[in-house]
Amino acid sequence: MNPICRNRSGFSLVELMFSMAIGLMILILAATMLGSSGDGYERVGGTVATEREARALITQLSSDLATAQFHQDGIIEKSSAAWPVDRIAFLSLQPPQAQSEDERIGDLCAVNYYVTDLPIGGRTLRCLMRGFRESKDTFEALRGNTVGTLFEPKPNIDEPVAFGVVSFEARPKSLDENGDWIDWVANDTTPPDALEVKLVIARRNLVGRLKNPGDWDGSGTLGQPAGADRNKDLEIYESTIRFGNHAKS
Repeated sequence: MNPICRNRSGFSLVELMFSMAIGLMILILAATMLGSSGDGYERVGGTVATEREARALITQLSSDLATAQFHQDGIIEKSSAAWPVDRIAFLSLQPPQAQSEDERIGDLCAVNYYVTDLPIGGRTLRCLMRGFRESKDTFEALRGNTVGTLFEPKPNIDEPVAFGVVSFEARPKSLDENGDWIDWVANDTTPPDALEVKLVIARRNLVGRLKNPGDWDGSGTLGQPAGADRNKDLEIYESTIRFGNHAKS
C-alpha cells in the first residue's frame, strides 16, 4: 500500500510579517491621502464661503453708492491702523422695499459702513457692519440740521454684512482731466467720483486663532499687511465703485 502524501501549503512566519508590513504601509498612505483631501476640502470650502460673502457685500455697497447723495456731514474716514479699518457714511436713495412701511416717507435714507468687534461664542469676531436709517429719521434729521446723528454706529441694531474682516479700506477717488483716477481732495461741495474698496477677510482656520481684539490688531498671527497677498489664510477682494450718478465718464 502506497502511503498517502498530503501537500501542505501555507505562509511562513517571514512571509506573514512581510505581508503585514506592506498592509500597514498601505493604510498609512491611505490615511495621509485622506487627511490631505480633507485639508483641501476645507481650503476650498473656506474660499467659497468668503468669496460668496465678499460678493454679497460688494453688491450691497455698490447698490448703496450708486444712488449716494453728497452731504457735508457725510463721512469718509481713513484709518491709520496697520490693518486699516475705514469708515464711510452717506445719504442714499433707497427703494420702497428696502424700508419698512411705518418708517418710509420718501426715498432718501442714511447708510454707514464701519468695522467693529462682536463677542460670539466666547471669542471676538471682527465684522463689517452696515447701519441703515430709514427716510422718516433722515428727513427729521435734515429738518433739525442733525444729519451727523444718522451716521453714529449702533451695533445693537446695525447689521453685520461680512464676518472675519481683517481690513476694510474705502479710499475716495476723482477723475482728472485725462480720465485717470487720482486721490480725492476733501471739500464741502464736490463729491468723490468713486470709492476704491479693498476688503481682507480671514479664512475659517485663521478665524479660530483670533480670539480677542489684540489678535485682530496685531501682526503676529496675521502677518504684515504688505504680505497679505501671499498669506494663504487671507482672502483679498478689490473693486472701484462709482459714488452717485455723475455726468463724468
